[in-house]
Amino acid sequence: MEQSATLDIETLKITQEQFILASQSLHLQRPGCDAVYPVGLYGWRKRCLYFFLLLLLVTMIVNLALTVWIIKVMNFSVDGMGSLHLNQDGIRLEGISEFLLPLYVNEIQSRGDSLLVLRSEKNVTLNARNNQGQLTGQLTVGPEAVEAQCQRLEVRSRDGGRLLFTADEEEVIMTTEKFTVTGSEGAVFGHSIETPLIQAMASEDLRLESPTRTLTMEAPRGVEVSAAKGSLKVSGRKDLQLESTEGEILLDANTIQLGSLPLGIYTASPSQASPEQAVYEVCVCPSGKIYLSPAESSSTCQAMSNICLWS
Repeated sequence: MEQSATLDIETLKITQEQFILASQSLHLQRPGCDAVYPVGLYGWRKRCLYFFLLLLLVTMIVNLALTVWIIKVMNFSVDGMGSLHLNQDGIRLEGISEFLLPLYVNEIQSRGDSLLVLRSEKNVTLNARNNQGQLTGQLTVGPEAVEAQCQRLEVRSRDGGRLLFTADEEEVIMTTEKFTVTGSEGAVFGHSIETPLIQAMASEDLRLESPTRTLTMEAPRGVEVSAAKGSLKVSGRKDLQLESTEGEILLDANTIQLGSLPLGIYTASPSQASPEQAVYEVCVCPSGKIYLSPAESSSTCQAMSNICLWS
């Protein structure tokens, strides 16, 4: 029994040694590698890589040169760009500036020694809007007219304190001391006009005319028409009527002349109206028409005169 057990142990040791040797022989035996694979880029791939790197370098150099050229041409600086300067008050532009799209600003102001000129090939439009974006005022300067659309238009003096002209939907008010019209045709008013004084220039004539309608002058305390250094002429195509409803008509002058009055016929003695007659009497018909009658020792005015009958 002891020999058989010893043989079994020795047989087991031999078997383990064979397994260890067999396993070591497996690790030591490696298959031979006959094919060799090189690492890197060779051939046309390498040439394409170098070409792309060279092209990228050239592009970077060109971009850098263009950037330097643009900075030099546009005159970029810390304060701004070219004629455009940025400061605490806003933006300052020197010279002529052109805007292709709408410009939104709070204030546009020129230099102290130059004018502000807004120029456009079509028109110049200034818009004002409220907080909701609705249009509240518009000023359009076009080739044919200047149009202002607003609730109230005001024109003030140079200092901005005195109101010279104002216009709204109800009325137009001018607060200047003198309003002068220098046109050859004068001023045309389609409706009534209210003013305390109408006066011509020192060397010009004053003419009030209504070619196709009636010229009416009214005032609660009276109308005064005077010519200080010249003559006053009132003429009409048809009738000229002077009417006073509650007062009188006073003609106060050294000489009152009524020219082109018709000559009436004295029916009592028609032969007395001779061509040598030098003195005549002014007569008034019941209708108000005035005519001349030969003067005699007594009045020759007759209510049944031919002048009164024809009127």
